[in-house]
Amino acid sequence: MATTNGVQVSDPDIHVMRYKWLAIPNGNQGNAASLNVYQDRTVQVLGTFGAAGSVTIQGSNDGGTTWATLTDPLGNALTFTTAGMKPISALPHKIRPTVTAGDGTTALDVWLHARGANK
Repeated sequence: MATTNGVQVSDPDIHVMRYKWLAIPNGNQGNAASLNVYQDRTVQVLGTFGAAGSVTIQGSNDGGTTWATLTDPLGNALTFTTAGMKPISALPHKIRPTVTAGDGTTALDVWLHARGANK
C-alpha cells in the first residue's frame, strides 16, 4: 500500500490538536499520527467513497509494526462506508486511516480531533 501523508492543523487552543489526511485514494493508508498526550479523540470521514469505498481507523502500540482496527465506545469497528463522525475508545500510540474496496474515484478526507493535556 502507498502512503498518503497527513499534516497537523494548527489550533489556537494548546489543549486541542487536529490532524488531517486529504483525498486518500483506494489502496492507500495514511501516515501514522502520534497523539499520546490527548485523551479524547474523535474521527470524521468525508469525501468521495466511489464504488464500495471504505476507510478503517487503525491503531498500533508497537511503533507501527502491527495494526489493529480501533472501535467506538460501543465496541463497533471504526470502519466507514459513508461520511460520518465517531469517538475513538482506545488510546494507541499511533493512529492511521486505511482506505480499501473503492475505485478510481475514491478520495476520502479523514480528520482527527484530539483534546487533552498538552505538556
